[in-house]
Amino acid sequence: MKNFIQRAITGLIFVAVLVGCIIGSPLSFGLLFCIISAMATAEFCNLMNKQEGVKMNRNICVLGSMTLFLCFFYYGMNPAQTGIFIPYLIIIIYLMISELYLKKEHPLNSWAYAMFSQLYVGLPFALLNVLAFHSNGWESVSQYQFILPLSIFAFNWVNDTGAYCTGVLFGKHPLFKRISPKKSWEGSIGGATFCIAASFALAHFFPIMSTAAWVGMALIVVLFGTWGDLTESLMKRHLGIKDSGNILPGHGGVLDRFDSTIMAVPAAVVYLYFISLF
Repeated sequence: MKNFIQRAITGLIFVAVLVGCIIGSPLSFGLLFCIISAMATAEFCNLMNKQEGVKMNRNICVLGSMTLFLCFFYYGMNPAQTGIFIPYLIIIIYLMISELYLKKEHPLNSWAYAMFSQLYVGLPFALLNVLAFHSNGWESVSQYQFILPLSIFAFNWVNDTGAYCTGVLFGKHPLFKRISPKKSWEGSIGGATFCIAASFALAHFFPIMSTAAWVGMALIVVLFGTWGDLTESLMKRHLGIKDSGNILPGHGGVLDRFDSTIMAVPAAVVYLYFISLF
C-alpha cells in the first residue's frame, strides 16, 4: 500500500510538471527537456560504465546531449541559423580524438557507447523540438505548438493504461515472452484501441491535422513506443538490473519513464514528414 501511494504521488507530480512545462511556454519546455536529456544521458553512462572494459566520459556525453538539444531548440525558433550545430560537432570530434590520449585498454567500447548515448538518448529528446516548432518554407521565425510533443506523451500514457487494464482482464498470449513476459497481445490491442479513441478527441480539439492523420500518429506512437519499451527491457535484462535508476521513487530511473518516448519521437517525426508530402 505504501509503495502504491508513493508511486501515485510521484506519478502525479511527474505528469503535472511535464504537462505544465510543455503547455507553459517555449522556455519552460526547453529548460525541462534539456535537464531531462542530461539526466537520462548521465543515467545511461552510469549503467554502461559498470560493464567491464567500458569507461565513457560521462560529463562530455551529457554536455553533448544538452548541446544537441539546445541546438535543435534554437534552430526550431530560428530556422535560418544552420551554423548553430557547430558546437555539437566539436563535442563529437572531441569524444573521438580524446580516446587517442587516454590509453584505455578498450577504447573501441568507449567510442561505441559514447556515440550510442547520443543516438539512443540525446537525439530523440532533441527531436522533440522538431515537433514543438513549426515554420512555413524558409521563414526565419517559427511558432511553438505544444500539442504535438504533448500528444506523444499523452498517447504513451493512454497506451500504457489501456494495455495494462486490458492485459489484466483478457491477456493470455505473450507479446514478447523472452524480454517482457507480462506484456500480452490482448493488452497491446487494447492500448491501441484506447489511443485511437484519444486521437479522435485530439482531432476535435486540435484540428491542426486531419482525423486520419491523428489516428495514424496514435498508431505510430503505440507501435514504436512498445518497441522502445522492449528495447530498454532488453538492455536492462542484459545488464541484469530491474530499474535504470532510482531518482523517481516507485518509478525507477529517467530512462524507465521515457523508454517509450525515446523510440516514439523519431518515428513521429518521420511520420509527420511523410504525410506532409501528400
